[in-house]
Amino acid sequence: MDIILSVFLPLALAIIMFSLGLGLTLADFARVAREPKAFAIGAVAQLVLLPLIAYLTVIGFGISGELAVGLMILSFCPGGVTSNILTRFAKGDLALSISLTGVISLVSVVTVPVLVGLAAGHFLGVDAPPVDVTALGVAMFAITAVPVAIGMLVRRFAARFADAVETPVSHLATALFCIVVAGALASNWTVFVANLPVLGPAVVALNVVMLAIGMALARSGGLNRGRSSAIAIETGIQNATLGITVGSLISEQATGLPPFSLPSGVYGITMYLVSVPFVLWRRRLTPA
Repeated sequence: MDIILSVFLPLALAIIMFSLGLGLTLADFARVAREPKAFAIGAVAQLVLLPLIAYLTVIGFGISGELAVGLMILSFCPGGVTSNILTRFAKGDLALSISLTGVISLVSVVTVPVLVGLAAGHFLGVDAPPVDVTALGVAMFAITAVPVAIGMLVRRFAARFADAVETPVSHLATALFCIVVAGALASNWTVFVANLPVLGPAVVALNVVMLAIGMALARSGGLNRGRSSAIAIETGIQNATLGITVGSLISEQATGLPPFSLPSGVYGITMYLVSVPFVLWRRRLTPA
């Protein structure tokens, strides 16, 4: 289990972010300025409404302590490569999805450490583990921003190579993520089963509500079906691997998956049960 947390987990996250970088160009960031309305709606939904709804979910489901902090950590995380893949399959606006994922992933290097510290202090009080915001920010930068930058450099200077390896790298990242989640949950099966009756419905509810909110905001903003699908998926699908990693980084637990990471671990499984029917629905509605 220690190997999974210390080796496979950071490796999986770094490869996921490298895969994201392979699909990014500077034009994706410039698109934010050219299409500010769609980006602003997606960014507000992710950075403001998602943590707010997560907090209400914690209160509504009576979640407390470390699990409450863990669910908030999940809500602070950006989307990931999975949200881009699902957007493409749903015939959504892939360029918008990639722009949101890329920009908010970089912003999260700053926002996540600060918000995690606040959440830990709020829910745990004097029992909160010491959260070194600077150290957590540096760690996140090393395992998220740096791989994204490397991927973008590969795309910029070796486009053919990037095209050739983008899909295999994405598959490798998915496989490593499955290993991390399966291993982590298996080694903490008793804790997982004990908390599943609360965590399962809570993360499913959060997933469903955020997909609905993302869709409603996009439609109320007059966006077309493709952009509405992209914003809904970006709002409703979080980077569970990052959530597990951050939970492990702030934990004082020496072995095993800490409670801070459990909500992200459960979410990493349940999000597919919620998102796949949504994606199939949007795919059927959107013309080719």
